[in-house]
Amino acid sequence: MRGFAVELRGVGKTYRKAGTDVRVLRDVSLRLDPGDRVAIVGPSGSGKSTLLHLLGLLDRPTEGEVTLDGRSVGALGEAERDRLRNRAIGFVFQSHNLLPEHDALDNVSVPVRIAGASPAAARERARALLEAVGLGHRLTHRPTELSGGEQQRVALARALVHTPGLVLADEPTGNLDPETAGEVFRLLLDLHDQLGATLVVVTHDRELARAFPRRLALARGGVVEAA
Repeated sequence: MRGFAVELRGVGKTYRKAGTDVRVLRDVSLRLDPGDRVAIVGPSGSGKSTLLHLLGLLDRPTEGEVTLDGRSVGALGEAERDRLRNRAIGFVFQSHNLLPEHDALDNVSVPVRIAGASPAAARERARALLEAVGLGHRLTHRPTELSGGEQQRVALARALVHTPGLVLADEPTGNLDPETAGEVFRLLLDLHDQLGATLVVVTHDRELARAFPRRLALARGGVVEAA
């Protein structure tokens, strides 16, 4: 699947907490072209993860419009949002979110099976991705039997297994030591270059963010282009 164009027009997000409205994002407008590689930086609590959740259809904006590949997603029902999210969006989280009772091969094949592929086809695709991230020898190991870096490689393979048009990564190296973080980050960028998906990465590490041709900074609920 080719990379998605992504557009936000006047997007805002307000949460209700303890009887008080907390506005996290306000009047965010931006466009990402297909295949763009973008880093989002900003202090804790600035709304980086909220923005990623809106892009990934994990949440809905309070105001404004989100479009993916030219399609407005605001009017989609939950079932249609779920299908679009599973088939076209890949997620990489800081905490891996792997299924502890399943081995690496099963963890990666699950999204493909949910999308309707046969178990054999799903496992073959998962095997190919795990080999691509250097884990061909760890297919039958469960998450507790893998290092933190290996778990994140499994999570990366899972995010890419259905060749998504949009890949979203939320602090994907935040729990890793600097050397392992660098290895995983380079792998993510290499795979992006091979697959052509639109890539958005939230990171607090400005050194890693410099590897991106485009950087966005979040502050006071708004988005600006960062140097």
